[in-house]
Amino acid sequence: MFHFGFSYIGLIYLLMLFIPNIIWAKNQPRDYEKYAENESRVLQLIERTGEVLCTCVVIISAVDIRFHSVWSIWLLVSFLLMILYEIYWIRYFRSEKHMSDFYRSICKIPLAGATLPVAAFLLLGVYEKNVFLIVSAIILGIGHIGIHWGHYKEILQV
Repeated sequence: MFHFGFSYIGLIYLLMLFIPNIIWAKNQPRDYEKYAENESRVLQLIERTGEVLCTCVVIISAVDIRFHSVWSIWLLVSFLLMILYEIYWIRYFRSEKHMSDFYRSICKIPLAGATLPVAAFLLLGVYEKNVFLIVSAIILGIGHIGIHWGHYKEILQV
């Protein structure tokens, strides 16, 4: 159920999301700008909308941790996806920072940098039974995964 209040779990998720992305800004893959020029403006708008919605909803929706409930599995899987997301970034930062490094899968999850956080936020919304977070994650996923799918298809053509 959706409850207003500050969410420590939301803050942790946002830190796990933003810190690597801030570091990435100084460590972008070679030729990234070339691919970014071709991004769909519609997908960019959808992505930005999803980013704002997810950020706002996840930070103001107080999470009741229910370890005694079967619903805690959703929280656990969501958090494990965020851990995989951190591992994805560590692997990328240790690489030579080519576009192919940026789009490597992890544990057979394609486009891991795009799909892992979206899936984690979606599952966090399921755990919280928070329709606002679920919808926000879907909007984010359409834009974010859509943009990176386009980049990935371009890489395959090179």
